Amino acid sequence: MYEPIRTKSVHSTMAGTTSDFPHRSREEELDIQLAGHLAALLAVTDELRALTPSADLDTAADRLTGQVARLRGGRAPLRAAPAAAGDPVALHRRAHALAGRALVVAASRADTAAAILSAERMDAHAAALSADPKELSTA
Repeated sequence: MYEPIRTKSVHSTMAGTTSDFPHRSREEELDIQLAGHLAALLAVTDELRALTPSADLDTAADRLTGQVARLRGGRAPLRAAPAAAGDPVALHRRAHALAGRALVVAASRADTAAAILSAERMDAHAAALSADPKELSTA
């Protein structure tokens, strides 16, 4: 009825073969993603610190630096000296969004320390956004 296949298939399975490129586990991918979100949040935090210096932002920057270094195997994030220019409201909005993204990844990764830090930063930026915009530009 059917003729048997006499040639080797061009569609082979990957079983038993070694790959030419390294594969990362889901946990490693989530670590990389979380470190990226926290590093971006750190950059925005540094911009806010240049505009409106405060002890809360200094503490947050130190804690974010520690978390990024932990996720990157001890390598501290590179930090640029930000210019003291920009819109604090827009920066707080961006920081709130970044903290939310970090919280989602930290929760899926079951990283309690990063999740708590992200949630605290979301709360702090939400509180800053609910404050009077005039206070933001003078604080």
